[in-house]
Amino acid sequence: MKPSRTSKAWMREHLNDPYVKQAKSRGYRSRAAFKLEEIDRRDNLIRSGTILVDLGSAPGGWSQYAIRQGARVIALDILEMEPIAGVTFIQGDFTEPDTLFDLETALNNRSVDLVISDMAPNISGVASSDQARSVYLCELALEFAGKYLKPEGAFLVKTFQGEGFQSFLGAMRASFELVSTRKPKASRDRSAEVYLLGKKLR
Repeated sequence: MKPSRTSKAWMREHLNDPYVKQAKSRGYRSRAAFKLEEIDRRDNLIRSGTILVDLGSAPGGWSQYAIRQGARVIALDILEMEPIAGVTFIQGDFTEPDTLFDLETALNNRSVDLVISDMAPNISGVASSDQARSVYLCELALEFAGKYLKPEGAFLVKTFQGEGFQSFLGAMRASFELVSTRKPKASRDRSAEVYLLGKKLR
């Protein structure tokens, strides 16, 4: 099949993206690593010994960054992820009880300093359905964070502005004393994605 004009334009933009070039030069698997890096530098989330759960981890850019900062990482994704030294990886669907059980087993009764979620649903092309499934994943991640975070822990989650966003923002504010919105430079301007950061569980 001949590539469409849209796919050609996306590939051209992707190859010329400075963050893609930086990711390649620094050995990161994806440009997403720079989103976490910018937020971490601003909010001081990750340090040596931080116990961190990375939800929606594939291909591994966030886990790579966290490991380089000295964190102890448990990562999860429905997709395969090539191994990263020091990262415990669980492949499974976060919406399924068996996968959650595997994650709980890996934690081995430890509380967590930081939960980061870059989860997003497979895009169907139906905006209302995609947004609803995205919000649902955010809600599940928030529920997990509320259960396993240390009282002084933090939760960083990718969300998309649209229907359900304000409701989820309210749920974040009900769960954390401090809630901030972050739009890192590596997040493309045209993207509706924003990151919500919650600190200090209520």
